[in-house]
Amino acid sequence: MPNVGSIVGRAGLDPNDRRVQLLAEVVRGLHELPRHRSIHVGGFVLTAEPLAQIVPIEPASMADRTVIQWEKDDLDSVGLVKIDLLGLGMLTLMQECVKYIRATRGVTIDFARLDMDDTAVYDMLCEADTVGVFQVESRAQMSTLPRLRPRNYYDLVVEVALIRPGPIQGDMVHPYLRRRAGEEKVDYLHPSLKPLLERTLGVPLFQEQGMQVAITAAGFTPTEADELRRSMGHKRSRERMAALHDRLINGMRRNGIADDAAARIVGQLSGFADYGFPESHAASFALIVYASAYLKCHYAPEFTAALLNAQPMGFYAPGTIVQDAQRHGVNVLPVDVTCSEVDTTLERIDGSAEPAMRLGLRMVRGLGTTAREKLEAVLASGGRFTSVHDLVARSGLDKRALRHLAEAGALDSLVPDEPMGRRRRAAVWRLLEAARGDAGPLAPSRVTLDVPSPIRAMTAAELTTADYQMTGLSLIGHPMLHVRAALRPNGVWTSTQVTRDGRDGQAIAVAGLVICRQRPGTAKGFVFLTLEDETGLINIIVTPKRFERDGLIIAREPLLLVRGRLQVEKGIAHVKGERFIPLKAEAGEDWSRSRDFH
Repeated sequence: MPNVGSIVGRAGLDPNDRRVQLLAEVVRGLHELPRHRSIHVGGFVLTAEPLAQIVPIEPASMADRTVIQWEKDDLDSVGLVKIDLLGLGMLTLMQECVKYIRATRGVTIDFARLDMDDTAVYDMLCEADTVGVFQVESRAQMSTLPRLRPRNYYDLVVEVALIRPGPIQGDMVHPYLRRRAGEEKVDYLHPSLKPLLERTLGVPLFQEQGMQVAITAAGFTPTEADELRRSMGHKRSRERMAALHDRLINGMRRNGIADDAAARIVGQLSGFADYGFPESHAASFALIVYASAYLKCHYAPEFTAALLNAQPMGFYAPGTIVQDAQRHGVNVLPVDVTCSEVDTTLERIDGSAEPAMRLGLRMVRGLGTTAREKLEAVLASGGRFTSVHDLVARSGLDKRALRHLAEAGALDSLVPDEPMGRRRRAAVWRLLEAARGDAGPLAPSRVTLDVPSPIRAMTAAELTTADYQMTGLSLIGHPMLHVRAALRPNGVWTSTQVTRDGRDGQAIAVAGLVICRQRPGTAKGFVFLTLEDETGLINIIVTPKRFERDGLIIAREPLLLVRGRLQVEKGIAHVKGERFIPLKAEAGEDWSRSRDFH
């Protein structure tokens, strides 16, 4: 158990202060409260009579909308039909990707007729090469895929259902993986459960299986089993599952099931109180997993373009998505006002079998919706920009937005007379001059001087910093490239070296941008980091004790050097961190964005 007092102290609070102690008590009880009072964007209730005659209705905060005053979970108790329509951004992404493929390659993808046995797709999934792939791009999924080694569609159904808080909390993940690998005998806590659990190797993974187990082992009626299902899916299901505990145990005793087996069965069912999937849900999601993996595997440029245009979505920031695409051989072209659309697009380059991906103007930070709409309208009506003056005259953008474009390198091609290192700064001066206009006969806006520009060229590190500041990514080079020469003599490995040469148990040092920090409630206080260097991703495990000691460094520093012990299992490498040292590359790391504790 971590020393809460020391953590509070390092955060600048006095653990002996009565107010701080009361705050801890208040926070501890928040899970009992409704999370929010809001309208489900796709939820509605159906009744035979006018709804206002059945339940109280009030105006919602949104104009011309109304809301039922009851909590949503109370509707089912009185027999009202509630339907929730859920949207998935991945479906939009896939639709856009199909349009790109048709436009760039003349190939029409029909998801209803996909080859569901494509070896290359399953090989990619087994290697956990899943950045951007629906549902299986998280760290936990990436760690499981090489152990599960999916080779068919139903394997993906299991994969989707397996890495959920319910199976994890119910201690079902590792037994299933060991049984699948032949490392553990498949057995059943009671012979009556074999027909129910045979397809999942004796381990209940789906809500339907939990209901069937309750009916078969504990003698529940279908109505009682449905009550169990509702308890599994309730946001305060721990309390509701606890209330069913004695009924389950007593029912299994009546059916002759030993107390130790009954306790294990209840433990597995209680795991679903932390959220488990219905099999139908997992099956539908698995279809999208395969389809998105198919697109990434065979049409990486189009898939990546659609993924960037769908942001914010998924697990990774645009910088990581682009780095991953480049490692897959995608030719990524920079933002350029003479070539780019607002969205990221595809370009055919002579002699190349694959289309190149041109980053869109939307990648430039600070361009709001109004600015993007102006650019879209101007490009559609008047064509590409041909000069700095043309951009200033036609775009309708203010000086701030124009400067953001210049600092992002989007105007580099409009100042071809300048060396590459000076183009961004020269573009800023020229667009400010163009925006100013003539200041009288002695200060015309267009003066040509036959003297070298006095503007200092930007270094490679400064260009990378500008890229990360303005777009969140850099095609010039990853921040780690700028410190690699100093790290290499000190034995700091790259992600590629870890994967290729790492041995279980060896002492190791790695470094990278922290792109993800996780502390799942099911992980008993362990913290998981994902580092990104110029060659790939590195997994870091932080024990509760280490996090208590170095929590502020781990949670706040964007660039870390980690020393620890390598753990390698089934081809998956993790570094168990022992020392955490902040690094300073001064090459854009302060502008990178990580996904933290989501």
